[in-house]
Amino acid sequence: MNKYNALVILGATATGKTKLATQLAYHFNGEIISADSRQVYKDMDIGTGKDLEDYSINNQSVRHHLIDIVPAGSKYHIHQFKQDFSNAFLQTINNKKLPIICGGSGLYLQACLFDLPFTAVPINSDLRNKLQHIEKQTLLKMLAQIPATIYTPHIDTSSSKRIIRAIEINSWLQNHTLPLKVNNAVTPFVIGLQCDRAVLIQRISNRLSMRLENGLIDEVARLKENGLENELQYYGLEYKFVLQYLQGFLSSDQLQDKLGTAINQFAKRQVTFFKKLEREGLKINWLDAAMPQQTILNEAIDLVTPHFI
Repeated sequence: MNKYNALVILGATATGKTKLATQLAYHFNGEIISADSRQVYKDMDIGTGKDLEDYSINNQSVRHHLIDIVPAGSKYHIHQFKQDFSNAFLQTINNKKLPIICGGSGLYLQACLFDLPFTAVPINSDLRNKLQHIEKQTLLKMLAQIPATIYTPHIDTSSSKRIIRAIEINSWLQNHTLPLKVNNAVTPFVIGLQCDRAVLIQRISNRLSMRLENGLIDEVARLKENGLENELQYYGLEYKFVLQYLQGFLSSDQLQDKLGTAINQFAKRQVTFFKKLEREGLKINWLDAAMPQQTILNEAIDLVTPHFI
């Protein structure tokens, strides 16, 4: 009996995850479940790198989930993602298709594969008594002053009670760690794409130039005109820096230089996160993303076939 019920394709930005995932979905009768924190938003296509044209092979569309599911500007937390992922996963299984989880958002991938037992963080009664009469805006400022932890993306700030719990958890995590607990519903075979740092930097530069040429600035301008100027800085590097350009704080050359540098730093953090997942027990079968596309596909098929055919 096959011990795997899902395939995962992960890697840093610009390594070609979507193209490979689509090709494998076509070959193994699968459906793609996106594990990207920004591609859930409608009308945010170029900046989030949806590359929707990649979801077609030989004039056949490959079904994908969790892309374009909420309006731009709406709040979407990792709690909601976990529920949406669970629904998409079960739907794919019920369709007798292979779930292929694809993405580079480390925490969202982690949410697919592991359960983080935040309920295990003990209650701090003294802290709660100290905070219970403080107004919400002050609590939010206090929360923002605590260094981010693995709980930060999970925070719900809809009430003072939940903000206090977030302060409690993030404060505790400054000096403690939580073990990862495997999500027993998902048993993944994982393929990772990686390449030499210099190659990745060049790929990021080329892709950024292409996105700027293909309308990234116009996309951000439309979102700004639709009343999302204050929110755009929170939707990722592309939106943050292009917004600064539109506001007159950056020249065209500065935009490309600063945004390219920021994306490179982000890619480095992605790689670090994947290595951390490996240290915590996730087996990742790495392939060289610099190889020809057909070679990558052939090697991936050879890896996957014994487990899903």
